[in-house]
Amino acid sequence: MLDDVGTATLNTETLPLAQLDGRILAVDIVSPMTVPAFDNSAMDGYALRAADAELLTGAGLTVMGTAQAGHPFAGTLAAGQAVRIMTGAELPAGADTVLMQEVIERNGDTIRSSEPVNIGVNVRYAGEDIRSGELLLARGQRLTPLHIGLLASVGLAEISVYRRLKVALFSSGDELCQPGQPRRAEQIYDSNRFALRAMLERLPVEIIRFEWLPDDLAAIRTALGEAAAQADVLITSAGVSVGDADFTKQVIDELGQVNFWKVAMKPGKPFAFGRLQNCWFFGLPGNPVSALVTLDQLAQPVLRRLTGERAEAPLSLPAVAATGFRKQPGRQDFQRSRLSVQNGQLQAEPSGNQGSGLLRGFAEADGYTVLEAERGRVSAGETVSVQLFGPLLR
Repeated sequence: MLDDVGTATLNTETLPLAQLDGRILAVDIVSPMTVPAFDNSAMDGYALRAADAELLTGAGLTVMGTAQAGHPFAGTLAAGQAVRIMTGAELPAGADTVLMQEVIERNGDTIRSSEPVNIGVNVRYAGEDIRSGELLLARGQRLTPLHIGLLASVGLAEISVYRRLKVALFSSGDELCQPGQPRRAEQIYDSNRFALRAMLERLPVEIIRFEWLPDDLAAIRTALGEAAAQADVLITSAGVSVGDADFTKQVIDELGQVNFWKVAMKPGKPFAFGRLQNCWFFGLPGNPVSALVTLDQLAQPVLRRLTGERAEAPLSLPAVAATGFRKQPGRQDFQRSRLSVQNGQLQAEPSGNQGSGLLRGFAEADGYTVLEAERGRVSAGETVSVQLFGPLLR
């Protein structure tokens, strides 16, 4: 799928710092300045010359003034002199060391200390964090609060980012009842659409359609056709299996193309991917757990690519099975699991019933235990691979 979609072709927009959280950089960011911009104090204390260490233990040093953040000392230190200095204040000319105030004895304008003096102690040097012209952030970086602080620290007020990906999201099925409405005995509540939306909104996307569709071929054809003309990505839940009322795949076959509609993973075998006009299409299963897992594991990397993000593969960690895991060979299995550390060892155990229609165990899980397709039942004590839930599920 990643090969099919290639690289991002979204337009860009320039936004102020306050609107950048979660957005994707459209350009490389090079620092326009050095940080710190000047040598400054890391402590409240006294700026002095390390060469005056002997005077400090004897006759003492004379305090010539004060340096505060934003208000530097104007003179130059000579032998035997010191300056009272506050954290962040520029280091006075002639000074090369700062002793914290807790180790200083002051009597009037004279200070003494028995503290060993090492040149450069408690000094933050110009450029020790960032050099002017240095690459700060690369195109494709998803911006976090830390990145926004970094951008602000070099004086940048607005940045070019990719526009949000436009997504249309549908659930379908006559058996679905909307939350808050009276439910007939044969119905279930539409949980997929709301959980999927919450996951998607943790990506830089704009949900432009959010609807339930009945099991009606004409209604599905109209809705998907209209959405494909508006959206970059079309996501449906249910309708891609082999049931008599599974019309979504039929509509995509008519109006576009389905690249594939089955995958060898559990949960999530009925998963479709294709194209409808100029819109990418993901057909998720109808079972709630299957829908969420396939969005997380299969659709998410493609969506990140489409937003312009340089996404990395999820981190996998070795763990010990605290209890057995039931499995039949044949499909890669993402079992929802509770994770813990016992005696310094990461351990995993199934989180509740692993049925693809049962959400409670999923909601109580910390991550996936990923079992290889060829693997069968796992016994307690065996080594397994686990993935902590990523930002779409945490």
